[in-house]
Amino acid sequence: MLGTLLFVSSVVISLVACQYATKATCFMQPDPASSQLVNGTVTFTQACATDLISITVQLQGFSPTLPDGSNSVHGFHIHAYGDISEGCGSTGGHYNPLGENHGAPEDTIRHVGDFGNQPQTADGRMNVTFTDPVASLFGPYSIIGRAVVVHAGVDDLGKGGNPSSLANGNAGSRLACCVIGVAP
Repeated sequence: MLGTLLFVSSVVISLVACQYATKATCFMQPDPASSQLVNGTVTFTQACATDLISITVQLQGFSPTLPDGSNSVHGFHIHAYGDISEGCGSTGGHYNPLGENHGAPEDTIRHVGDFGNQPQTADGRMNVTFTDPVASLFGPYSIIGRAVVVHAGVDDLGKGGNPSSLANGNAGSRLACCVIGVAP
């Protein structure tokens, strides 16, 4: 009897959690201080609170890849504030509601929005889709209303051996940003 009750309870909880499937989008715009005119969209979808979030990035305007490949990947993060009124600097630091060190997407200790490095193509585009096990459109740590920031440099994933690495991955200046909003 107890097993049946637990099964029914878990089904009810799953149905409630999936009742409000969510999609969110943000429209990337270049930081006023950046010479790269990065723009495009980032779309987040998550069918249920218990599912992984899917992130689709479709950006253009990056400088073409250098022959040595030094600018071929960019740090990509959720930042604390959905405020781009003064460019990407007003988005604050990384969204870190649990007070953890910065890390890689696969690390158990990391910020909610540590999405690591995302690649660009040789002609200055970023077209990737990936999932994340920590970020969510649901619950108390929802990323809705926060900002996405794409950085000029490579994120060292918290392995740089200095305090800045543990805070932001030494990913460099902010090229572009956007505020995450619920989409129809």
